[in-house]
This record gives sequence, structure tokens and C-alpha cells, in this order.
Amino acid sequence: MNYIVAVSGGVDSVVLLDMLSKTQHKLIVAHVDHGIRGKESAADARFVAALARRYQLPFVSTELHLGAHASEETAREKRYEFLFGEAEKYHAVVVTAHHRDDIIETITLNLTRGTGWRGLAVLARKDIERPLLDMSKAQLYAYALAHHLEWVEDVTNHTDVYLRNRIRTRLGALRGETKDVLAGLRRDQLILAGAIDHESARRLEPHHGDRYFFLQIDHASAMELLRMEIQRKTGRSLPRPQLERALHAIKVARTGTRVEVGEGVVIAFRARNFDVTVV
Repeated sequence: MNYIVAVSGGVDSVVLLDMLSKTQHKLIVAHVDHGIRGKESAADARFVAALARRYQLPFVSTELHLGAHASEETAREKRYEFLFGEAEKYHAVVVTAHHRDDIIETITLNLTRGTGWRGLAVLARKDIERPLLDMSKAQLYAYALAHHLEWVEDVTNHTDVYLRNRIRTRLGALRGETKDVLAGLRRDQLILAGAIDHESARRLEPHHGDRYFFLQIDHASAMELLRMEIQRKTGRSLPRPQLERALHAIKVARTGTRVEVGEGVVIAFRARNFDVTVV
């Protein structure tokens, strides 16, 4: 198996690379310089390039020039765009260093944004492998120290500018048992999500783009089925507030109008039907 290993230079991805280097997989080290931290970003890129040479592995990278005010969402979108482009080129699978603490942070972040029950079923993309999800941040540090690994620290991880950082600071006080429970909820929710997706697809199949259908069903079902319809058409999963806006538009928008509901998703309306596109 060919792996595109996403390496930022932080302890998580350095541990991931070291672990994978002990397997039989063909590894390509991939680094994204987002251009958010100026000289520090460039220094991280040089560090990862040197790390790849140390492991005698191919190295691919890109420099994005996003600027200091780029959002986390923009950086993530551009990062994955690069990683999947390289994966296609090398016929490889993208591998990232997400771990158990990332699960807890993402669940909390999603719930603060009102994503509903799906906010528990996080880090579940089938086109990304995440072999460290059962390990805690503390365990990764312990591994790095035991194996005398070197890594870089991203100073932006310790500022309160980003919501995720503020959440991370508060979650630090949680006991390990509580984190285990939250991680367990994710596993249970992934199983439920699969069953719900199967039933939703069956129910939605005869009614794609049918405004009347969405008017007749209950609100919770309409929200779930609309989420699936939009994701099927655009590949994007909208948060709950934007889904609410989209559903409201389906109910009241006039024929011939177009409504942008967020994330670049636009819904165009006819008398009985609607179509979803991305701008």
C-alpha cells in the first residue's frame, strides 16, 4: 500500500511517520506550508524535508500563502486538496495523525456549532486512514520521548485566537475516563450513522429535488434527508444553521429564485423542484 503521510512537523505526525516507517508500506512524506506564520512556516517545511531525508523517503510539499488571517476551515480545505491531489498522483491513501484527543475536541467543537447528533460521528471519512485514533496525546508524547524523536511546536496552537484552541485548553482538565466515554460515544454513533444513512438513502431515492416531499415530512427527517441531498449533489456537509436556512428556502422561496445557503452552496427553485449547485 502507498501512503501519503501528512506531516506538519508536530509531535503527532512525527510519531505517525516513525511508526509507519517500521511497516512494509511505501511512504511519501507530504507537507503543507499554509503561509500563515511567515518564517516559522518556512522553517517547519525545512524541518519536515530534512525528516524525510533522514528516513530516506520521497518528499512532496506545497506553499499556499494563505496569510495570517486565514481561517482554520480554509487551511484545512486547501490542505486536503493538496493531499488528495498527491494521493491520486501516487495511487496512494492519505494518512493523518489524528488521535483520541482530536476526537474529543472535534465533538465539542461540533456541538458548540449546533451540528446535532452527527457532531458525535467525527473523523469518519473513508478516504483517509487515521491509525492513531486510539492513542491519547500523552501517549504520543511518551512514544516520542522514548524513541528520542524530534519535533517542532506550532505556537498558534497555544493562542486563544482559534475556537479549537480555547476548547483544547478547557478539555485539558477532563479525566481520562471521561475522554474514554466520549470516544466510545463516537464509535457507537458511527454504527448508528451507517444505519441511518442506509435508511435515508432508501427513503430519499424517489424524491430527489422534490419540494413537495420536503414540505410533507416532519422537520427532523427533512433536515436529515436534505443534508444527504446536498452532500450527494455537492460533496459538502452543511452545519445545522445552514441546513435550517436551506429547508426554510425550500418551503417559501419563489419560483425562479436562487438562494445561497452557505459554504458556496446555491439552491435554485422551480415550482415543484429544486436543484443544488456550488459556486
